Amino acid sequence: MRDQNQDSGLSAPHPFAGVDPPPAGCAHDIAPGVLWLRMPMPLALDHINLWLLADGEGWTAIDCGLTTDATRAAWEAVFAGPMGGRPLTRVLCTHMHPDHVGLADWLCARWSAPLWMTQGEYLSARVLSAGLVPTDTASMLAHFRCHGAPEDARSQLRERGNFYARMVPSVPACYRRISHGERLRIGDDIWEVIEGGGHSPEHASLWCAARGLLIAGDLLLPRITTNVSVFPIEPDADALGRYLASLARFDALPADTRVLPSHGLPFSGVHARLRYLRDHHAERLAAVSAACASAPRTAAELVPVLFKRMLDAHQLGFALGEAIAHANHLWALGKLRRSIDDDGIVRFAAL
Repeated sequence: MRDQNQDSGLSAPHPFAGVDPPPAGCAHDIAPGVLWLRMPMPLALDHINLWLLADGEGWTAIDCGLTTDATRAAWEAVFAGPMGGRPLTRVLCTHMHPDHVGLADWLCARWSAPLWMTQGEYLSARVLSAGLVPTDTASMLAHFRCHGAPEDARSQLRERGNFYARMVPSVPACYRRISHGERLRIGDDIWEVIEGGGHSPEHASLWCAARGLLIAGDLLLPRITTNVSVFPIEPDADALGRYLASLARFDALPADTRVLPSHGLPFSGVHARLRYLRDHHAERLAAVSAACASAPRTAAELVPVLFKRMLDAHQLGFALGEAIAHANHLWALGKLRRSIDDDGIVRFAAL
């Protein structure tokens, strides 16, 4: 779940020299014992990067891909080829979004491997996969109606249905919790958990100081910005505030850190990317403030302020969630006031 807007070329970090994405079912060596996989997705963002870490007699998988026949087929090719006959001994998911946890139950059952996640991500995945209120389609539509989404927009989202439950039909019944600051031994290496919020409840990135590698998940992407949204389960959340606070946890990384993101190419230039992301959101907050200074605005009215192009149904839900997140952040900072009329419609205005 991320903003599909492409950043300008000036903002893009430097990809690793000579690195091209591996075809589905194949793997590239990023470093000794670190394999890069890429799985297809039937979306505007058409891929996810996954990682295999050598782990004793087997492999630890970092993230899983969507529950689709194409992803299963790609994994089967990986089992037969790049894994070299060694088993999958652990599945670690950075967070609960469908492209990351979708096939976790299948992989864990296939290899009798445990699932490792932060608690907030695991429990959220269980709730959303079950379609429990208020994570179901009806609750989402009511949430967006309150934020001004017109009927035609809600109709697009209604037709799309519960994408999460389709892409994550089941989640393992138990898991092993990981937490911020925990040091995980994977093979001969120590990987430290760096937890971050805003994009998801308790997203886990992994930092290996000895190798200078950061498996960043979705928190640091090279050419697109991570989606930060507000959902009906926590309608007053300051998701953007949590995300911006999470970025500070990467400030201490060395300048030569090599970043392995979930989308796009592996890159270096982590500090330049952090500066860009902060500037990007500061500009968007300024645009929302200016729009709300001229008249009270619903989040739906802020979508064209933040997104300058046509959006498909998948992107529309992200865009509405992101507009709410920016308005909620300014409200949390005391820079906007929020009102709710008799019809339950939420508007934001200058103080």
